[in-house]
This record gives sequence, structure tokens and C-alpha cells, in this order.
Amino acid sequence: MAIAEFTVVPIGTSSTSLSSYVAAMHRVLEEEQAKGTVTFHLSAMSTIVEGPLEHLMNVVLRVHEVPFEMGAGRVSTSVKIDDRRDKPGASVEQKLQSVYSKLK
Repeated sequence: MAIAEFTVVPIGTSSTSLSSYVAAMHRVLEEEQAKGTVTFHLSAMSTIVEGPLEHLMNVVLRVHEVPFEMGAGRVSTSVKIDDRRDKPGASVEQKLQSVYSKLK
């Protein structure tokens, strides 16, 4: 399993508010999660998705298209991928627990 963190920024919109774009992108993520292909965690600055790498890339591509579908003239998407293959991949929760256990 891989983990990807991504941020999608619509450019050329009529407003500085982006919450309607984020909500529309969130719906795409919910659809994918309902299919069981990925899980996701939304934060104030980015989104983290977990699942097979091929599914993550497809989800990022789908979400990247949403602002265009809503009329944005340009979209900038940044992606970071953690794809560990030397042993079974850890989930976001497992990674956090590993750090928290060392803080005690």
C-alpha cells in the first residue's frame, strides 16, 4: 500500500474562496472510498490518500480535473508519494502511532 499527499490549487477563479472546489473534490474522494479502492484524510492544507499506487494516481488525476470542470482556467497540483516496498506498507495511523510511541 502506498500513501500520497496532494494539494490542488485552482487558479483563474472568480473568488479567493476555494471551499466550493474543495467540497467538489471531496465528493470524488468519497466516491472512491465507497468503492473500497482508497481511504483518505482531509486536512486544512492537503489531502492524504492510502491504497495501491495505481489507484492513488487515478484518484489524484480525477481530483485534479474537478476545478477545470468548475471553470478554473488553470490548476496547480502538488503530489508527494510514500511507496514502501521492502515490507508491507504502513497506514497513516500506523505511522503516527510509531512516532507517538517514541514520544512517551
